[in-house]
Amino acid sequence: MLHGVDVSAYQPSYDTDGLDFVLIKSTEGRTYVNPRLDAQVKRARDAECVVGFYHFLWPGNVADQVDYFLSKTPEKAGDLLAVDWEQTGGGTRASNADKDRFIRAVKKERPGHRVLLYCNRSFWLNHDTTSYAGDGLWIADYVSAGKPRIEADWRIHQYTDDPLDRNVADFASVRALRDWAAG
Repeated sequence: MLHGVDVSAYQPSYDTDGLDFVLIKSTEGRTYVNPRLDAQVKRARDAECVVGFYHFLWPGNVADQVDYFLSKTPEKAGDLLAVDWEQTGGGTRASNADKDRFIRAVKKERPGHRVLLYCNRSFWLNHDTTSYAGDGLWIADYVSAGKPRIEADWRIHQYTDDPLDRNVADFASVRALRDWAAG
């Protein structure tokens, strides 16, 4: 298993020691860009980590959200892209169809990148109706690392949020992850 973290504006800095990958919040909806994005990307790239970016999906306006995400997210070969599908602060959520449309549109617009679905176990089991996760499932389930309580195949497992979001990736080596990410 490889080790990584995911960060947002709530983590002004993070330690890269022992990390193989870093997933960084890029955008949310159609108006928010992570104000720490550039510094977080530089830190991850300087540490030679595999880098990924995620967009927090809001209900509706999927095409606009895809355009916004791709226009604000750095593009470098081998970077991962993901959609974060969960409940918004206002208690709403994008539909399963919105999630699927977002993933398919990003894959079409950035065909040289792997596109992942991030969601928690409850969303996967109770809201997902298509089991569509693009190129891989990034599942949040706070149990032992690498042992999410789902039957579906997964690529990344977020297993804790204390003191920050920690993840493992189901790859034999960093080279294997880089090769997979490169398509």
